[in-house]
Amino acid sequence: MVCNLRPMDTRDLYPPAAARGASGKWMALTAALLGWMFDGLEMGLFPLVARPALRDLGVSDATIGTSLSWIIAVFLVGAAAGGLLFGWLGDRIGRVRAMVWSVLVYAIFSGLCGFAQAPLDLAVLRFVAALGMGGEWSLGVALVMEIWPGTSRPLLAGLIGAAANVGFFLIGLLGLGLASVIDGLAEALRACGLSEGAVQHLVGADKSGWRILMILGAAPALLTFFIRLFVPESERWKEAAARTAKPRVADIFAPGLARKTLLGTALGAIALLGTWGSVQWLPSWADKLSEQLPGARAWTQIYSSLGAIAGTVLAAYIADFLTRRATYFLITLASIAVCGYLFWAPLWAPWQYGGGFLFMVGLTGCVTASFYGWLPLYLPELFPTRVRATGQGFAFNTGRVLAACGTLAGGQILNSFGGDYAAMCRVISLVYFLGLVVIWLCPETKGKPLPE
Repeated sequence: MVCNLRPMDTRDLYPPAAARGASGKWMALTAALLGWMFDGLEMGLFPLVARPALRDLGVSDATIGTSLSWIIAVFLVGAAAGGLLFGWLGDRIGRVRAMVWSVLVYAIFSGLCGFAQAPLDLAVLRFVAALGMGGEWSLGVALVMEIWPGTSRPLLAGLIGAAANVGFFLIGLLGLGLASVIDGLAEALRACGLSEGAVQHLVGADKSGWRILMILGAAPALLTFFIRLFVPESERWKEAAARTAKPRVADIFAPGLARKTLLGTALGAIALLGTWGSVQWLPSWADKLSEQLPGARAWTQIYSSLGAIAGTVLAAYIADFLTRRATYFLITLASIAVCGYLFWAPLWAPWQYGGGFLFMVGLTGCVTASFYGWLPLYLPELFPTRVRATGQGFAFNTGRVLAACGTLAGGQILNSFGGDYAAMCRVISLVYFLGLVVIWLCPETKGKPLPE
């Protein structure tokens, strides 16, 4: 008798295509949205715990600002590299398989940050974690846009932009009751049998609990099982992979694509530099305005995130109602207006922390985050399927390199203005003026199918 045993192929874990057809697009969307929400949670969490973490690792108060700027810059550079690396991998081996690896890298190294023993450890681990985070964005956008019908793209783009801001919003809520959360986690660790010494090490001398919170950053690793078992591969990618040669990174700079790649990169860079160079400083500004009133940073984060959730969804629908170019132009114009009012008004009457300030924070979050509902709609429309993940990953995430430069420059500008956040943000938010010009050099894609 012949026994035809063979090693199990991991592809056998997938149910038949017919069984997955009706639910596959929902599985893909759910996996992607959860991934982006965790991205927002992690990005919002680090500013919350960074200062106590650096103090615990031996950094003096006088140099914490500089160290923090460098770690944020390294993280942004890592995200840019990850967008290119995992985007290229997704075009070669498939969106789903590459996404599994990107989520694993992001989750594992985010969790390992809780075991850092020196600032350099933290910077290196954050860099590697950012590789996975950058890849997750480009792969998730490509997968969702290719699986769902074209008529759904505006809704999908809005949800993509909103998901990360839901994570930021949850971090804002966490900030309001952080001390109680840390106490609860410490009790849970004791109940699990950890020694008091180990619990105190994780909680920290100042009871910030930064190690516990960072270790919890490994939670998205659970997503990999969900992705591998239930999320189907893009049929568009399968067809493109079967009829074309394996893509190279250089392909996005080939004739016919190079111009789109560079213009897409410029559009993403303008949005990211404006956000990371100015808008992301709003909680710190609120902390200073309120004279470190408890909850000021958290409420500023909450108002900004709620505005951002609304803005990302609205932007995608406006882009489908008007045109892609007209919408980007209007978002840029609105960003100039709201940032101009928020950051230039202190020249005549200094802001006071309160309802008026928080309203403007919410409005600023709404307008400036609208780019992140527009970009997931527009960037996939620039690139053919065989290099879509690489192209949009490069275009969006390369902007993070400039954002990293803006973060470092922002710290220096802040010092030169004597800690005046409004003055620093006035300078960097001028980048939005470039968007008024660049968008008219870009192709209009409204009403056209995704390029094959």
